[in-house]
Amino acid sequence: MYKPYNLLDNLLVHIEKNLSYGLNLNTLSERFSLSERHLRRIFSFAFKRSIAGYVRSRKLASSLEDLLKTDLHILDIALGYGFEHEQSYIRAFKGEFGITPGDLRKKGEVVKVVPPLNLFDAKQSVDGVFFGPEIVMVPEFSVVGKNHHIKSIDVITQTPKMAIDFWENEQRSIKNALSPGLVYIGLGRNFNSGEGFMDYLASVPVKNLKNIPQGLKGDTFDASLCARYRYIGQHHHFELSRERMQPMYTEIYKFFYNEQEKYALLKDEVYFEKIDARQEKNFNLYEATYCQMEWFAPVKEK
Repeated sequence: MYKPYNLLDNLLVHIEKNLSYGLNLNTLSERFSLSERHLRRIFSFAFKRSIAGYVRSRKLASSLEDLLKTDLHILDIALGYGFEHEQSYIRAFKGEFGITPGDLRKKGEVVKVVPPLNLFDAKQSVDGVFFGPEIVMVPEFSVVGKNHHIKSIDVITQTPKMAIDFWENEQRSIKNALSPGLVYIGLGRNFNSGEGFMDYLASVPVKNLKNIPQGLKGDTFDASLCARYRYIGQHHHFELSRERMQPMYTEIYKFFYNEQEKYALLKDEVYFEKIDARQEKNFNLYEATYCQMEWFAPVKEK
């Protein structure tokens, strides 16, 4: 099995080398020994776009060379890039560039293409790869879970154990959970720098904060502009560890202390980590070829 960085890098290179060789999700799945659903999920998580849409865009961009530099018939160009019919190529072309292939040949307009993706902004860890920071807007959401008052220095080592304990023992008792068995939220807040402690809520998102089971606690994360980091690891979700996550957290601390950044990271006020498997049918956190996790903290402009 490929490590995540190698998988994504080899996948992008393979796509670029095979744009005119019947490239599709099925052939990519066979080439990289992954199910189509896992390939779709990993690509979407890493690059925030569908693999099918990306391959189509790159095929269309590559076809511009044949369209504008040769006298090939449009049908031959369409078949050469894996389109079954001339009309399907023309429809996709117009959807991508806002003009038909024939009109582009006649008018010579400038069109914008989707460039090849690369991993220049990705960073490797022991068994994975991570991306970030990205600035995103996170809507308000509520969670219910088990709260832990822990030393701040123990966050990286202890919270994975707390997450597993909650997932295996308490999460099923929360009856109004959104997407039961598919989403985990670890919410950290109430940092006390003087005492060196914080609260960590191992939780699931809920419809509302009514009927909270005894021994558990509810909380609400306000709508906030946040910095987001994304991690993909070659291991199970329950095998997240300090060693595996340390490179990403090192980058988070660099962002926090970088005086040249446009945004100030408010991680000492609140942050949350999220594992979300809702994109796949019949998938849960116990089934994983690759672990995918997101980390968020509010930011404000300096």
